[in-house]
Amino acid sequence: MRNYFAILIAPILCAGCTVGPNYKRPTVAVPETYRGLTTEEVAKAETASIGDQKWWEVFQDEQLQALIRSALQQNYDVRIAATRILQARAQLGITRSNQFPSASAGADITSQRIAKSPRFPEFEETSGQLTLSAAWELDFWGKYRRATETARANLLASEWVRRAVIATLVSNLASAYFQLRAFDLQLEISKETLASRRDSLRLTQLLADHGSTSMLDVRQAEQLVFTAAAEIPTLEQQIEQEENFISILLGQNPGSVPRGRKLTEQPHSPSVPAGLPSVLLERRPDIREAEQQLVAANAQIGVAKAAYFPDISLTGTGGFQSTALVNLFSGPAGLWTFGPSMTQPIFTAGRLRSNVRLTEAQQQEAVLFYQQRIQGAFRDVSDALIAYRKTQEFRTQQQLLTQSAQDAARLSDMRYRGGVASYLEVLTNDTNYFTAELALAQAQFNELQALVQLYNALGGGWQQ
Repeated sequence: MRNYFAILIAPILCAGCTVGPNYKRPTVAVPETYRGLTTEEVAKAETASIGDQKWWEVFQDEQLQALIRSALQQNYDVRIAATRILQARAQLGITRSNQFPSASAGADITSQRIAKSPRFPEFEETSGQLTLSAAWELDFWGKYRRATETARANLLASEWVRRAVIATLVSNLASAYFQLRAFDLQLEISKETLASRRDSLRLTQLLADHGSTSMLDVRQAEQLVFTAAAEIPTLEQQIEQEENFISILLGQNPGSVPRGRKLTEQPHSPSVPAGLPSVLLERRPDIREAEQQLVAANAQIGVAKAAYFPDISLTGTGGFQSTALVNLFSGPAGLWTFGPSMTQPIFTAGRLRSNVRLTEAQQQEAVLFYQQRIQGAFRDVSDALIAYRKTQEFRTQQQLLTQSAQDAARLSDMRYRGGVASYLEVLTNDTNYFTAELALAQAQFNELQALVQLYNALGGGWQQ
């Protein structure tokens, strides 16, 4: 009896044995600084990063903040990601339950009547049975613990996916809002230019009527009017389509979008802190998701290796059975069964070995994917840093170009009115000024767009 008890209790005492490798974060090559920083920024060696800031600290337009808050509540991608977290949490509960015993209860009543025959008298019997069954497959080799580790990693991965969706939504909405304000600015420039050119056309037509100029000047003045007028419907189309895009991000049907500050009034710093590259591994949600996928793949190796070893189960049943229901809980009505079982795979034609190799290859793929994701993140940050600095430089030069083109247009108009220049000169310089104004608005948007991309590349936007 003692030996029998020892055989049963030994697996329970040794249940801490778990096959398969424990997770260790892979070694990755992390640069000391981001490429794209200026010498002054590298010398500062700032540990703070704009990626640590909340999105409402980076995007200070009150109307944009209201749009983002609305999108976080109603956007379908965010809501879908939240339901996937619920699915992963439920799957974790299902997987974890395999580590514990299961119990079930049953009851039945049977009544039978045998008709009278020449050899047997009439017979009628009613019997009842009440049972309680329990089963427990001992997790001696850690198969279920490794499976639970996989499910838990998948749950954490789904949570990081949701944060990545939020960060992408914030950046997409900010970018779309700035693009909308850029279109608004270009439309405003076009309308003001159109009004000014119509006044110039009326003056040129008046001079032509009195013989002070030729019809060629009138036709050239009309070209300026038509050029500005043709720009307006294109911009109006782009504005409405951008509003539709923002509405979908908000989880709403296409409609108008309220505005806040003008494009030129959006606050942003000339330089932003990038922080230390090593911290990026902890902040970027897509990197954290990839790491949790690696954890899950690593745990699956243990599940596959545990299949080499025997399955040990304990089962038992107890209850009462009687042909007289009034005596169900009394007398010799009790019954019970108990016994352990063990199943050892002997021949599987290489299936278990191939399954281990499969999980090991999947783990290696997850390692490579994790390392690739990190390299991609460093590139994203470097590209964004370069883009932010270079778009600022371009916007500065475009401002100077616009000022020069504005002065040239003013001087050519004065020369034409003074009779020392042809209207062709007015046409050329006015067209250059109009083009420069539109290009400046685009340059101002590009600068803000680079800021949004840098914030997203540094892992910002999901912090609540």
